[in-house]
Amino acid sequence: MRIRAARTGDLTRLQDIERAAGEPFRAIGMTEIADDDPPSLDLLAEYVEADRAWVAALTGGDDVPVAYLIADLVDGNLHIEQVSVDPAHARQGIGRRLIEHAADYARGAGIPALTLTTFVDVPWNAPYYRRCGFVDLDGGALTDGLRAVRDHEAAIGLDRWPRVCMRRDLTS
Repeated sequence: MRIRAARTGDLTRLQDIERAAGEPFRAIGMTEIADDDPPSLDLLAEYVEADRAWVAALTGGDDVPVAYLIADLVDGNLHIEQVSVDPAHARQGIGRRLIEHAADYARGAGIPALTLTTFVDVPWNAPYYRRCGFVDLDGGALTDGLRAVRDHEAAIGLDRWPRVCMRRDLTS
């Protein structure tokens, strides 16, 4: 397994990963999340062009991605917009490796923290990110950009389930 920059030739595979990664939500009653469309090819291409899209790919053979992470810049921090792992490759530390790669990228760029928003009660969401060093942010700690992200999520119906903003400082 290696982490590398995503390429435009990977984009349809990233959509396939997203669809597969959504399926476990069905088993916990979050059918709308399981049925949600993956990011569009145009949106994924924007992340590739901005150099803020990475994949975990199988080494040898076809170099096929099995997971990906895309990130935005929000209020001076690297905001993980999405990290998804194909369930056939889950529970192998691949998501954590992608997060560590994003952290290394951010440190190299002088970015002080990683942020993200996620579901509070989904085991592979907030509880997982806490194990990866993220902490919950209360409303008073939210930046204007994170408030805008949360407002957008509410507008598209994600607040049907409890959500939280999280942060991981990168200074040591």
